[in-house]
Amino acid sequence: MADLNKITCFEDFHRLARRRMPRMFYDYAASGSWTESTLRANEQDLQEWLFRQRVAVDIEHRSIRTRMLGEDVAMPVAIAPTGLTGMMHANGEMHGAMAAKKFGIPFTLSTMSICSIEDVAQHTQAPFWFQLYVMRDKTFMENLIRRAQQANCSALVVTLDLQVMGQRHRDIKNGLSAPPKPTLGNLLNLATKPHWCWQMAQTQKRTFRNIVGHAQGVTDVSSLAAWTAEQFDPRLNWDDVKRIKELWGGKLVLKGVMEPEDARMAAESGADALVVSNHGGRQLDGAPSSIKVLPDIVSAVGKDIEVWMDGGIRSGQDVLRAVALGAKGTLIGRSFLYSLGAAGEAGVTKCLQMLAKELDLTMAFCGHNDINKVDASILRRA
Repeated sequence: MADLNKITCFEDFHRLARRRMPRMFYDYAASGSWTESTLRANEQDLQEWLFRQRVAVDIEHRSIRTRMLGEDVAMPVAIAPTGLTGMMHANGEMHGAMAAKKFGIPFTLSTMSICSIEDVAQHTQAPFWFQLYVMRDKTFMENLIRRAQQANCSALVVTLDLQVMGQRHRDIKNGLSAPPKPTLGNLLNLATKPHWCWQMAQTQKRTFRNIVGHAQGVTDVSSLAAWTAEQFDPRLNWDDVKRIKELWGGKLVLKGVMEPEDARMAAESGADALVVSNHGGRQLDGAPSSIKVLPDIVSAVGKDIEVWMDGGIRSGQDVLRAVALGAKGTLIGRSFLYSLGAAGEAGVTKCLQMLAKELDLTMAFCGHNDINKVDASILRRA
C-alpha cells in the first residue's frame, strides 16, 4: 500500500498509477488523439496565467464552498465522467463515487463505465450525476435515462463532442479491450501488475455493465465491441438535446462546448449548465485548450447559464485559475483516474484533499477569503 503521506502532487499519483496499472489502461487514461497537441495545451496554457500576490489583507476566515446546479459543494470541483474507470482499479466507479460523497463534491458516472448505474447507486446510497452519450439505439438510450431516474441521479450530463471517435494511437497499438484480451503481450504485462490482478480477481465487474445485458443483442464482450463501434450518433442535433431534456425532466448539463455560438445554443436549449471541454484532448487534435476559450464563452453566456470547465486541471491552483476566469465549477478526469489507479478510494480522497488545500492557500495568497468573490483581478498573463 502506498504511503499517502508522501504524496504531495498530481505527478506523484501519476508515477504510482503508471507502475500499478496495466499498460493498455494507463495509456487509455493518459493518451490524446493524433499528435496529442490539444492534450498538452490543456495543461500548458493554464500556466500562462500567473497570480497576483497580495499582502496585509485579513485572510483568517476563508471558504472554498460554493454551489453547482444548486447543490452545496465543498469546492468548485466535480469528478468528470471517465470510461473504463473500473479497469483502473477494481470497482473503480464505486470507490470514486464514495470518495466524492464523503468529501462533498459531485461524482459523474460514464455511460462507458465498468460498474453499472445500479452498482454505484447501491454502493453509495447517495445521488450522483450520470453522463449520457447520444447513440443510434434510441430504445437503449431512453432506457439508460429511465435507469438513471430510478437510481435517483440528480443530473444528466450529455456529451456533445463524440459524434465520431477521435483516433488515439496508443489504444489501437495496445488492442484496448475490457477485460484485456489474453494475448502474449498483455499476459506478460499483467504479470508485472500483481496488485492490480489480485484486486480484479476479487470482483465480477470487468466489462461495461451499463451496456451488456441491456442493449439488444449485446450479451458478452465480443458482441459489445461490434455494437459500440456503430453506436455513437453522427446525426446528433439540437432537436435531440431538446428531446433528451423532455425525457429526463431534471437538471441537464451539456458537455463539450468550445465555441460561443454553440454556447448560445446550449443556453437557449434550456440546459442548466455547460462544460467548456475538448474531451481532455481525446477528440479533435489541434483544437484550442479549454482555458483559452473559457473567457469568450463566459462573456457570451455566463449570465444565462452556469459555465464550467474541464481539461488540464492538475492542481488547486488550476481550479482557481478557471474560477477567476469565470467558471462556476471545474471537472477533473485524469487527476481522478491516476489517484484511483494508485491507491483506490483512499487515493481519490487524498487527491481531493490536495486540491482543496492548494485552492484555499492560493486564494489566501491572492488576498481573498471567499471563492465566490474571486475574479480575473487576481491573475496576470505570463
